[in-house]
Amino acid sequence: MNVEQLVTEKLRLLPPEKQREVLDFVEFLERKFLDARQDKLALSRLSESALQKDWLQPEEAAAWQDL
Repeated sequence: MNVEQLVTEKLRLLPPEKQREVLDFVEFLERKFLDARQDKLALSRLSESALQKDWLQPEEAAAWQDL
């Protein structure tokens, strides 16, 4: 039995108010996961724009041309 099946099985045994608590917790974890992904994406975009200044310089292109 996989994790999803185990959780579903155990969830069915709980009263509705406890099922609601489980749902609230799952939604919290989902938001936390999505926020972390958004933060990572935003950081990579900020890094790219900051480094782009150096990447677009002729000196930078010349330094890498023989590699």
